[in-house]
Amino acid sequence: MTATNTENLAPIAAAERIGAMDVLRGVALLGILLMNLEGFVGPVMAAGTGLDPALTGVDRTVDLLVYVLVQGKFYTLFSLLFGMGFAVMSQRAEQAGRPFAGVYWRRGLVLLAFGVVHALFIWAGDVLMMYALCSFLLLAFRPLPTRWFVPLALLAYAMPIGFMLLMGGMGSLLAGTEGWDKAMGQIGVQMQALIESERTAYGSGTYAEVTWQRLKSTGMALSNITMFGFIVFGMFLLGAWFVRSGAITRPREFPRLYAWLRWGALPLGLLAMLGSVALVPTMDFATFNLRVSAAFTLQMLANLLMCLGYVAWVMRALASPVWQRPLGWLAPAGRMALTNYLMQSLVCTWIFYGYGLGYFEQLPRAWQPLFALVLFGTQALLSRLWLSRFRFGPMEWLWRSATYLKPQPLRLRTE
Repeated sequence: MTATNTENLAPIAAAERIGAMDVLRGVALLGILLMNLEGFVGPVMAAGTGLDPALTGVDRTVDLLVYVLVQGKFYTLFSLLFGMGFAVMSQRAEQAGRPFAGVYWRRGLVLLAFGVVHALFIWAGDVLMMYALCSFLLLAFRPLPTRWFVPLALLAYAMPIGFMLLMGGMGSLLAGTEGWDKAMGQIGVQMQALIESERTAYGSGTYAEVTWQRLKSTGMALSNITMFGFIVFGMFLLGAWFVRSGAITRPREFPRLYAWLRWGALPLGLLAMLGSVALVPTMDFATFNLRVSAAFTLQMLANLLMCLGYVAWVMRALASPVWQRPLGWLAPAGRMALTNYLMQSLVCTWIFYGYGLGYFEQLPRAWQPLFALVLFGTQALLSRLWLSRFRFGPMEWLWRSATYLKPQPLRLRTE
């Protein structure tokens, strides 16, 4: 790349941003915090396995509501938004006649570095590494016609579902045989041992002990990239379609799509999620059969449908004068999504982990949504104040500066 080309590269100005995407990022940040809080308060590997059978009363009700309405719906939304961001960058590079591939590779590598640091030194539930690794594949799909993106996205999303159903059928056929039962029993013992080691390390371990535990937990999480990577990449492609088709920038031209997402996809997704809970309310690591795989399948379908339904309702609310202003308060937090995502991990691990304030497994489930709302509300306010003086959040500035190979201007100019 020549020096001239490098100098022409720059991040988009605030005035060029798509406001709806910033609001959606704010919504996704709140949902991610509501989902992740269970993995901050307790063992990471125990979070997301369904309803906690030990909970009763209000705690169990809140656990059910978060599982049904939140769990899995907002990492898919973040993935969708990542694909939208890719398409926006690609379109603007084409319009300006600027090179794109080199910048995008650097952007992904810097994000991967953020993810590694986050996973090993802050919190093992990181999603940035998965996003970065999957993001490199997007360049290969950039030249394809827009009409191909939706079927390819659905195909990618369906692949792990098909594999899971196949494995579940195999599990049902082999159940009761010595080899299968022994293998599944070993998996159950290993996962339970990992959860207990997390409980010990995160609850009372030193920072060095916690870091070693994070390394082990991160390795286990990354072993699932072949499964969840397809889901993330499918959402990337779907997000790119929303931008390239104009559905996110010109929503009024897509009334049927958004009406179906609001009144069709969201209710169907909710029914699928309730069906998953009815089949298997709590996932057991030592059991995998057709019933369990069917529950997983319904959950993954629900994640997709409800995520898109949430997007449609937010877009509908943004078209209403009544909701525009309150939703606008989420946009600054969305513009600083990376900073706020990392800050959530820093604050929560400091509060709950043993090397911090030590409140591990002490915040009741019923109080966790309130904690999340207070923390996110504080972030939204601080983001608004920060962006009144600066162009980017701190981590966004670092990300852009490393991507474009030169420090970006941070302070807003005073006219």
